[in-house]
Amino acid sequence: MSKEYQQVWNNCLRVIKDNVPAISFRTWFEPIVPLKVEANVLTIQVPSPFFYEYLEEQYIDILRKTLRNELGTDAKLEYSVVMDNNVFPNANPYTVKLPTNNRRDLKNKPLSLPIDEPKSIKNPFIIPGIQKLHVDPQLNPNNSFTNYVEGECNRLARSAGYAVANNPGKTAFNPLFIYGNSGLGKTHLSQAIGIEVKEKFPDKVVLYVNGNKFHTQFVEAILNNNRNDFVHFYQMIDVLIIDDVHEFIGKEKTQDIFFHIFNHLHQNNKQLILTSDKSPVDLQGLEQRLLSRFKWGLSADLQIADYETRIAILKQKTYNDGIELADEVIEYIASHITTNMRELEGALISLLAQSTLNRKEINIDLARRMIDKLVKNTKREISIDYIQKVVCDYFDMPAELINSKTRKREIVQARQIAMFFAKSLTKSSLATIGSQIGGKDHATVLHACKTVNNLIETDKRFRVYIDEIEKKLKI
Repeated sequence: MSKEYQQVWNNCLRVIKDNVPAISFRTWFEPIVPLKVEANVLTIQVPSPFFYEYLEEQYIDILRKTLRNELGTDAKLEYSVVMDNNVFPNANPYTVKLPTNNRRDLKNKPLSLPIDEPKSIKNPFIIPGIQKLHVDPQLNPNNSFTNYVEGECNRLARSAGYAVANNPGKTAFNPLFIYGNSGLGKTHLSQAIGIEVKEKFPDKVVLYVNGNKFHTQFVEAILNNNRNDFVHFYQMIDVLIIDDVHEFIGKEKTQDIFFHIFNHLHQNNKQLILTSDKSPVDLQGLEQRLLSRFKWGLSADLQIADYETRIAILKQKTYNDGIELADEVIEYIASHITTNMRELEGALISLLAQSTLNRKEINIDLARRMIDKLVKNTKREISIDYIQKVVCDYFDMPAELINSKTRKREIVQARQIAMFFAKSLTKSSLATIGSQIGGKDHATVLHACKTVNNLIETDKRFRVYIDEIEKKLKI
């Protein structure tokens, strides 16, 4: 009798294996254990209630055809649901008891199998049930593409994100890996993709979750013996957004579980969007097999916004809030907070709060006082764009001239002074400074700095230029 039911199931598996993707076969059929055959009824053991439901939803047709072929047109299927450690070796097994008369009559339309409510799968977001419509995407509606200002600093990432939102899981950008320093808009952009997907494909299951929250949920699943349910929940998602994936560093079991979830989703053309403070090649402490998968799609970086983009962000914010600010106030904020867009918006909110609470007009003096409080070291917040603006204003020349190819002595000298201050007042590399000031290389920047230092020591008038410009930059 043992050989009979094992042979029946093996014959079914041979056909099924040729008709489903390899990863799906490993995930959904290899864990199944045949138990017995009585008359025309095959009993199989599955590892969770959700496992049963997923088989019923996705694979009932292939099960029906293969089993009929083995047991005849009156073939029936019976499930025994046992939460065991087949998939997760450290899980403690327990059994979900089902009525023994619940069988699948493979001639009829699939029906729901009753399952005791206390044993239903736990949704880590505390949402009753497991139905797709009940999964809250955890998205902030304010983080839309409409509110995301495009600039040179983010054009590639934004364009790729919009392409993904229009065709999730079916572009070459899977996974889409967005990386950059804190405060540059990774969360906003990743959530904008999710919001756009929900608008265009309402039936898609979208979920945003921070890497640390994912880890916490997984630990809770271990403690509650719900590992299988945890995995099966995440395998339902159509568009999974993991923010700050670098939070997985040093957490081997979390990396392992995410590896299996990643494989399942990717194999089934589900979209993955990941964000990190570093590129995949710079992430130390993540398993190589995981890092290699992060490189399958597109890695797009977010850079520090240039002066014009920061101005646009502030104007977008004031427009959305119905507030009017003088251009000199906006320009001052954009000039002094340069590396973190979250701080940029925070400075604007603080300024508005001070004005409202103290009933003061928002002017350049109030802006200066606020920025001085918010930015501990203004020197480090100065941007290359702002340096060029101050130098050009000092020498009363159009900003375009300093970036032109002219070799006029006064223009070359202004360009060299801008390079000198950019090197001393910013953290930018020589190559970055050169590319933003006249499109020069790092050797030109190095030569400019040496020239300015020599002139400071030998030319008193030139030294006055430098002292006066430096004072303006520190205002």
